[in-house]
Amino acid sequence: MKYIKLLFLLSVVTMVGCASNPMAVSNQTTVTSLGDDKAQVVFMRDTFVGSAINASLYDVTNEEPVFIGIISNATKVSYATSPGKHTFMVVSEAADFMEADLSAGKTYYSLVTPRMGAWKARFSMWPIKSSSGAQYRTDSPEFKQWQANTKNAQLTEKAEAWFAANKSSIVAKQKKYEAAWNQKSAEDLAERTLNPEDGL
Repeated sequence: MKYIKLLFLLSVVTMVGCASNPMAVSNQTTVTSLGDDKAQVVFMRDTFVGSAINASLYDVTNEEPVFIGIISNATKVSYATSPGKHTFMVVSEAADFMEADLSAGKTYYSLVTPRMGAWKARFSMWPIKSSSGAQYRTDSPEFKQWQANTKNAQLTEKAEAWFAANKSSIVAKQKKYEAAWNQKSAEDLAERTLNPEDGL
């Protein structure tokens, strides 16, 4: 039994680095609304660049990473959480972050985008805002395309096992890259923050 469990863990250790996704991906593209006591953040990824590489998502508001899921191209991962301020993290070769101030009963959206690193794609997470001057906006034609082109992905036992096997590496990347994140200017942080009014 121990041998079987070891093989299972080894099979998922490297899974996030390739196109195989240990999440359960459905054919549904519609996001389910939550009750009035929770906020929801939907992370979407819709780009051909770096499509063979997956990335993992976390809530690091209280430093300890809370595993949200693994996002591959053409998928979306929904995360229900408490209202208020949060810090989110995306990890692949490196780590990047996004701030959020969430209101209860609202659904917020973030676009996860790749940029090529030394060995494989690195990723950033961008807030999709309601303001007209934002780079990514909920009133843009692209927003509807991102919603339609991404399928819902949910956590599985394999995904949870991958996180357990890789947690030490994830925490190391978190500590390494959050130092640079904490040195960003107020202007840069504002650009990378979901505000209460950005929710739908």
